[in-house]
Amino acid sequence: MKHLLALAIKFVIITLVLLVILTWAFDVSFLNTLMISLALTALSYAIGDLLVFLNAGKPSNQVSRNTVATFTDFIMALAIILVIGWLLTGELAGMVAPALVSALVLSAGEWFFHQYVDRSVVPWYNEYKTAKR
Repeated sequence: MKHLLALAIKFVIITLVLLVILTWAFDVSFLNTLMISLALTALSYAIGDLLVFLNAGKPSNQVSRNTVATFTDFIMALAIILVIGWLLTGELAGMVAPALVSALVLSAGEWFFHQYVDRSVVPWYNEYKTAKR
């Protein structure tokens, strides 16, 4: 259940950011933005939040793990938005700026999302005292 809530939160954040940047600022269609959001949410959560974040260092070194995972999320968001955007719109050059801006904004939010994952989704990983009550 904790993973479903985390996925929902991540989807809402990604969708809102991409709606503002891709749809409103760069005129990407709502449907294309929604499809990019779904793909990015699934891949980013599985790879960036569960695989990389939890295995990028010692459990007690949250800052180091967060830094590696946030950088990974930036690269992943950039690649996914660029490739899927290109496939959906047919414009590769036209998707570079939107993908870069979106990836920068999303990676800033990922820093905080990783802290949420650490404390609320996998509290046993760091043995947080407050989460075990």
